[in-house]
Formats: sequence, structure tokens, C-alpha cells
Amino acid sequence: MNFTPAIASRIRMLAGISLLSLLAACSTIDRGNSPNLVKDASWAVLPFENHTETPMAGSRAESIATALLQARGVNSVKRYTGNAQQETLFDAQNSKRREDALAWARSEGVRYALLGSVEEWRYKVGVDGEPAVGVALEIVDTNEGKTIWSGTGGKSGWSREALAAVGQKLIRDLLGTGIANAR
Repeated sequence: MNFTPAIASRIRMLAGISLLSLLAACSTIDRGNSPNLVKDASWAVLPFENHTETPMAGSRAESIATALLQARGVNSVKRYTGNAQQETLFDAQNSKRREDALAWARSEGVRYALLGSVEEWRYKVGVDGEPAVGVALEIVDTNEGKTIWSGTGGKSGWSREALAAVGQKLIRDLLGTGIANAR
């Protein structure tokens, strides 16, 4: 088809706007400002709550977060050794498990604890079955017992993209500001 230059220009502009809208709809991230962290401090990745119907989604996100912390130069990262198993989707023991894990981190001399929850970890139902991940993270200063940074986000990928890859991208984006100011 032959279009006049004005129509062709409008079609390109609308296509560009549509593409940008599509790409912008693929992820949403909200996160706090980067805290000032002691770079050589010890860290622990504590159990992530699993608020999904996907078995072991919290454990999968924990593994990714641990590897990303180490890849970003955090030298001393411990994993919680206590009972982290969540019994059901709506487990009333989450707050007790969190307090037990923070107490363990303090007893191990850990300065910063990374906690999280997984809100979505699945392939969407439909023709394309896109991967979709939703995660909330927080960094707790165990010396002070308070949250010093938090972030949350959701991301979906393309139909042939791996669920773990989408999760890794989201957690990397979130942690980018969480540990950016480690000195």
C-alpha cells in the first residue's frame, strides 16, 4: 500500500507509542532510596514468604537473591538454617518465622538481613503463557532491628522467556537501589 507521507508518519508515530505502551506495561517497580550500607558487613538471606500457589516460589526467589547479592560484591552472605518451610498459602506462623529468622541472624553476627515475599510466580494462562513474577523485598539492619530499605515490583515476560529469568531480572532491578550505596 502506498500512503501519503503525512499518513505514513502518523502510522509510525502510533506504532511507536503502542510499542512504548506495551513495553511499559511489562513491569512496575516501586522502591526506596539507596541506604548507606557498610560494604564488608555480613548479610543473610532469610526465608521469603510464598503468597502464591506455586510450590517453593519463595525458596526459588531466595536462591536468586543470594546469587545476585554475591554477584554485586557482597562477600559474606549466609542462608537461614532454621525451619523456613511455609505450611500453607495463608500461614499464620509467618510473623513468628520472621522473628525467629531475625533472631538467628543477630546470633550469627549478621548486620543486614534480606527478607522478601513472593506475590506471583507463574506462567499466565492463555495462548502465549507469559511468565509473571511479583516480589517484595526489604533490607533490615539487625543491629537496629528496623527496615532500612524496601522495594516491590511485578514483571511479566514474553511467551518464550523462562520464569526464572523474569524473576532474576525483577530481583536484580529491585536490589539495584537496595545495595547501590554499599561503601
